[in-house]
Formats: sequence, C-alpha cells, structure tokens
Amino acid sequence: MAAMKPRTGDGPMEVAKEGRGIVMRVPVDGGGRLVVELNAEEASSLFECLKKVVG
Repeated sequence: MAAMKPRTGDGPMEVAKEGRGIVMRVPVDGGGRLVVELNAEEASSLFECLKKVVG
C-alpha cells in the first residue's frame, strides 16, 4: 500500500525546461499544484497575455 502524504500547495511557483517542453507548477488554493506543460510557442503566447495584464 502506498504511503499517504498530505497534498500541499505551499511553495513558490516553479517553471523549468524539461526535455523539449516547459513545465510550470502553480500552487493552488486548497492544496496541490496545477502542472502545465507548454511548448516554446505556447509559453511566448502566455507571456504576451500576462504582460498585457501586469504591465
């Protein structure tokens, strides 16, 4: 039987290049992490969208 470990969303947002993709891990409310894998084109598009909102 696998060990039961609590799921925590604690910690910073992480972005790392893994293989050919870019993996983004975002802590979410209620625990756990949202893990998104992007290619370079998708990451650039996300950057442009965020830049418009943040300034």
